Amino acid sequence: MKKSRVSSFMLCVGLALMVPSLAMAADPPIVGDWEGTLNPGAQPKKRIVVHISAAQDGSLNGTIDYPDQDTSGILITAITYREPTLHFESNPNLSVYDGTMNKDNSEITGTWKQGGSGLRLILRRTP
Repeated sequence: MKKSRVSSFMLCVGLALMVPSLAMAADPPIVGDWEGTLNPGAQPKKRIVVHISAAQDGSLNGTIDYPDQDTSGILITAITYREPTLHFESNPNLSVYDGTMNKDNSEITGTWKQGGSGLRLILRRTP
């Protein structure tokens, strides 16, 4: 009987020690601030800053800023990251981005679509 209690106690202690380490898991590499410039050709270039964060439950959320237009905080309404692929959508400005993260997690190369037309957009991690 004593051995069973000791085994149960050790199991409980082991689980209690594991749970905090799971809660402190590192954020996915997509979390952070990313900046790039859209070049629509005949129109002026437009800088874009994307802010991606992770909630405690692991879900991702974010916002988009357009510094050249003094616009910030546009909500990203859907976002998924399955290494190395990023997809996000922003309904307020009808934009969609699909990109692929490079191996050192410093750059995402992809396509920005707004209003149907697609433009190449490279997002680089900002400090």
